[in-house]
Amino acid sequence: MSECPVVLNKDEVIRLLSLEDLIPRLESAMGKFSRRSTSGIIQPVRSVLPIHKHHGFLGLMPVYMADEGVLCTKLVTFYNRAENCTSPSTQATVLLFDPERGHVTAMMNGEAITAIRTAAVSAISAQLLKPAVSDVLCILGSGQQARSHYDVFTKIFKFKEVRVWSRRREMAERFVEDLEEPVVVCCSVREAVSGADVIVTVTGATEPILGAEWIKSGAHIADWRELDDVLMREALVYVDSRDGAHAESGDIILSGAQVFGELGEVINGSVPAPREKTTVFKSLGMGLQDAVAAKLVFDKWKSEQ
Repeated sequence: MSECPVVLNKDEVIRLLSLEDLIPRLESAMGKFSRRSTSGIIQPVRSVLPIHKHHGFLGLMPVYMADEGVLCTKLVTFYNRAENCTSPSTQATVLLFDPERGHVTAMMNGEAITAIRTAAVSAISAQLLKPAVSDVLCILGSGQQARSHYDVFTKIFKFKEVRVWSRRREMAERFVEDLEEPVVVCCSVREAVSGADVIVTVTGATEPILGAEWIKSGAHIADWRELDDVLMREALVYVDSRDGAHAESGDIILSGAQVFGELGEVINGSVPAPREKTTVFKSLGMGLQDAVAAKLVFDKWKSEQ
């Protein structure tokens, strides 16, 4: 009979998941993924089940990394919540399996894994694509992803100024209150991004909030879904997965923008990264990234037993 799975909560995941260990593993895995036929990685595009009655979705993000012996999936729910609703809009659980026997070996908090690995991948994109001299960081948004990106980017890079904007100014001010270093709260997106070298957009907006005419030439933008069509067409667009981008990215599909390369291809040296150009990294998220983070957490937990 299979052993009961290990259950790791949010605090345990955060304690065990260090950037120093995570980033090089993500770089290696993404580079390997972009080699496709020789990668030994099977990762379908995420499947999404609509929950119409409750205005939500259930997403499934499985991956099998044969060479590493990792079989993993993330189950994630997305709900369109009313502004005064206290329930979270996104919840997630990551499951690790024994790939030989098929039983679950670990269940862990998926929100923490998602927040940390997403910011870590954005930081990898910035390391590869941002201007050689980058003094100003701008974060559009004030939620969990904004905080994880702030924590990761200010730990890895040295900026002279950090700015934040949120649709509700009180949320941006609350965001800044929890930080030790000074951060400028801006009144508009245009003010926030003017002259910024690195821009992180994590507002969750479904309509464009960032216009091409506001962006400094050569800036790097780590984005989910908030850029206008002109900016998407004029910038060099990088993604984590071409298949995922063509299936899921409304920005790319609707704007007609061309994907210049995968981040893994830049890591491998098969696609260039001209730092003088305006670049966009479209972060869609991959089961592979969750699996790398979950395996690291589980291995560290086992080493402590």
